[in-house]
Amino acid sequence: MGDELGDEWWQQEANKSDASEAEGEKAAEDISEEKTTKKRKGQSAKPVKAKKKKVQAECFVAQEKKNDDEDKDSKKAKRRRKKKISNVLASSAPKPGCPADLQKLIEEDYSNKRSVIEMEELKLADSCFLPSNDLTHSLSSFLKEICPKWAKLTKQHIEKKSVVLLIICSSAHRTLELIKQLTTFKGESKVLKLFAKHIKVEEQIKLLDKGVTHIGVGTPGRITALIDKDGLTLKALKYVVLDWNWRDQKLRRMADIPEVRVDMLKFLEAGIIQACNAGSLKLGLF
Repeated sequence: MGDELGDEWWQQEANKSDASEAEGEKAAEDISEEKTTKKRKGQSAKPVKAKKKKVQAECFVAQEKKNDDEDKDSKKAKRRRKKKISNVLASSAPKPGCPADLQKLIEEDYSNKRSVIEMEELKLADSCFLPSNDLTHSLSSFLKEICPKWAKLTKQHIEKKSVVLLIICSSAHRTLELIKQLTTFKGESKVLKLFAKHIKVEEQIKLLDKGVTHIGVGTPGRITALIDKDGLTLKALKYVVLDWNWRDQKLRRMADIPEVRVDMLKFLEAGIIQACNAGSLKLGLF
């Protein structure tokens, strides 16, 4: 009996050992399978992340391209608008300038910068203006109409550093054009070009002081500088003519060019408006 019990006990122990080994092997298999699954999940996650990054990069590139296209379209639209403005100006019938145009320009530029009293001082009475060019005149024929006694005025003029007539235009090139157009009007009058290009202000002051000059043609910036430096006085000045209606290659009048417009208004403030209202000076728009 003892032997039989002993055999059964060893048999049970053996069975337990086999069961324990089987459980261990199963647990090891489960762990191995779990690791394999996690590894597979990790491997599958990498392509997903890579794909997501690729999609994001493609979206970024597409957005950048869209922005570039919008910028190009915007620039094209601006170019079209500029061309359209030029075409309208070119095709529309030009209208001659009038005193009201100059008054409006003064009000637009100064109304927010000056007091009511100062604005009153900048107003020009209708009596200050000469007849305006109706676009049928050449410069010489226009001047003959507004200055019928020019020959007499030139004989009486003896003031140095002053002129009888000032013609204000937008550029040095336009100054030279206008001087050529004066041929049939000026007679023996002395004409001086008054612009900044290639000519120092000191040289012009010496020329004005050297002898009697009857007509000055030039840009408002340089003429104002000469007045400020006492190189040019208003003592003998009787007429100021603004080259108002002429347009450059961009179809801009002198009043349409910002820097020229500013210089022209400064010139008018440098004693011109005051002299006009005092009755000693007449203003014309050519």
